[in-house]
Amino acid sequence: MLAGFISDLHLREAGEALTRILLSYLNGPARDLPRLYILGDLFEAWVGDDDDGALPAQVAEALSRLSAAGTAVHFQHGNRDFLLGADYARRAGMRLLPDPCVVDLGGQAVLLSHGDRYCTDDEPYQAFRRQVRDPAWQQGFLSRPLAERQAFAARARAESAAHQKSQSMELGDVNRDSVEAELALFGVDRLIHGHTHRPDQHNHEVGGRRRERWVLADWRTAGEVLLIGADGRPHRQTLD
Repeated sequence: MLAGFISDLHLREAGEALTRILLSYLNGPARDLPRLYILGDLFEAWVGDDDDGALPAQVAEALSRLSAAGTAVHFQHGNRDFLLGADYARRAGMRLLPDPCVVDLGGQAVLLSHGDRYCTDDEPYQAFRRQVRDPAWQQGFLSRPLAERQAFAARARAESAAHQKSQSMELGDVNRDSVEAELALFGVDRLIHGHTHRPDQHNHEVGGRRRERWVLADWRTAGEVLLIGADGRPHRQTLD
């Protein structure tokens, strides 16, 4: 096995079923992986590394043990946990990755992204994304009291849910032209991303070459990891 990929867990509470599934995976089967990639939205919301709740502590401890056991853990920010910083990454034994980035898996260059950058048809969301990814905005937000940040996150989740209900299926998915432009830019034949909650495998014809795009599953009722074996082929494994 070369690597495992997960995203869109949207963990909310320390004792919930999906949290228990993740902790069981990190303390067991994940230790057989040389590398684990978390491509964003590990948490439903992240308001700063100073959050002293039980959930961040439990997950950091399990990830740190996994890293200490020899699995390299990599994290890419999602649209819910884009404020996860270097302090929490250090506690969890994770390496922070830019979005997008290219990694080498058994000699093949693979492009990784959370995926929301490709939803370019949703212009209001892209405007919001640019705002909250701005370092000055983030610095200002993180300087506020923790309780105020938590209240802001609760309002943002409610507004996001309302926005998702109002938008069409097309707006909630990636823009094919945006995906293909980035495949061409990076010169890769495989892209792995999450965000859309629409697990699938798509083929793209770019520059006369067949490229493939693997969309990770969200953890709605069960967990799922995309595994890439020594032969370079991906396959999905359900965790329950």
